Amino acid sequence: MRTYIGGHQAVSVNDFIELALGTPLELWLGAEGETEEERAARLDAARDILADNPDLPDDVTRVVAEVIESHAPELFNVVPLPRLAGRRRPSRKGAAA
Repeated sequence: MRTYIGGHQAVSVNDFIELALGTPLELWLGAEGETEEERAARLDAARDILADNPDLPDDVTRVVAEVIESHAPELFNVVPLPRLAGRRRPSRKGAAA
């Protein structure tokens, strides 16, 4: 099954993120090995996008909150580990720095 959003096919998680943001994820996070000039250009472009769409941070925060809420059971599925009888945690007082 194929998924299309606004005429664009989303194949990976990054595709969905890019389509939700309307920009490539690398614009906000950077790319490994980018030069100082590339970084400066990327940040300038990001500032321009935020100036044109000042509600973008709120929209992204809302989407992230909705994703966390819908996946909270999996994200917070914490299982306590059993403690072995007679074993105690070492004291930090004598630990070397």
